[in-house]
Formats: sequence, structure tokens, C-alpha cells
Amino acid sequence: MLMHGRSQVHGCTDQQVIYYMSIVKVSPRLSDAALARLAQGTKVLTEGGHEKVFQQEFQILPGEKLLKAYACYLSTSTGPVIGTLYISTKRMAFCSDYPLCYYSSSGQQELMYYKVVVDLDKLRTVNPSANRLNPSEKYIHIVTRDGYEFWLMGFISYDKALKTLTEALQHNRDCSGGIVQVQVHGSSANSTLYPNR
Repeated sequence: MLMHGRSQVHGCTDQQVIYYMSIVKVSPRLSDAALARLAQGTKVLTEGGHEKVFQQEFQILPGEKLLKAYACYLSTSTGPVIGTLYISTKRMAFCSDYPLCYYSSSGQQELMYYKVVVDLDKLRTVNPSANRLNPSEKYIHIVTRDGYEFWLMGFISYDKALKTLTEALQHNRDCSGGIVQVQVHGSSANSTLYPNR
């Protein structure tokens, strides 16, 4: 039951409850992906474009250029989180579209954005994957050199996202002489909650 901008679910706002309800089930349906894309597009328009959002959230490194941004979900231990995957010439980064509600050790409610940042030269593998029972459910499984794993899903443009990430890794490897394994079949990572932007 939602009342007066607050819900009865642990003091989160109605908007947060609706958001959480919307991510309880992540499905590859085009309508779900389209809604995610619409939310991302609104944010991008109001903040001045993907480059500006990327710069505000992650600060541009010297010589870095944003290649593309994709709406998707990041799988976490508490469930999928909707956000934007940014692929640059130096990094892969993810930021949730909405702040997540949690309680600090003092019991105070906090709102934090979920962010992941991984330097491309710290990636070990990028594995395209699909659900065996429903091949239209496609995922990108990323493993860092020190063993962190990330699962990205719910892309509208899965093939384009995979291609952009693969090309960025290849370019980074060619420039740095490093070895990055990209499988065609089937502390270097930073996964943190950040305070309100």
C-alpha cells in the first residue's frame, strides 16, 4: 500500500518501491528493454548527453574517449539493477539509473547509486552467453584478472554492445600489448555504492 510519498516497505519512497517492483523480474521482452531505454534517454537529455553523464559520474581520464553507452541490467547478489553501461577507450563502467535504498550500520536509511568501474586492461574474459532454454535471453559475462565476475543483461542492442566492448578490448590490447581473452562462444574491479550524485 502506497501513501503520501512513502511506502510501508522499510521507509523507501513510492518511486523506489515502484522501481524495485519493476526489477524483481528481468525479462528479455522488448517492451521491458524499451522502457529501460526510455528512462535512460530521459536522463541523457536532461543532463546533456552520454558524454556529459559519463564525465559527471566517472571523470574522464587523460586520452580517454567514450565510445558508446547502453541501457542494461547488472546482476547483483540482491537482484538485477537497471542502469547504463559505458564503454570507453580505457574503461568499462556501469551506473544504476536510480539510487538504491539501504540501511547503514547506524540504522539510518541511505540512498546510493550502484557503480562499477573496470579498466579494460584489467579484464580477463568477455563471454557472450544465452539461456539454454530461452536463447533470446542473452548475457555478457565479464571476468577480471583478479577474479571478479559481472553479468550484464537486458540489452536492447545486445550484439552492438558486445561488438563495442570487444572492439574496445582489442584496441586496448593492441595499444598496451596486453592479452585479453574474448570468448566468442557461449583490485582491478571496483563495485561500490556511491552517495547521491
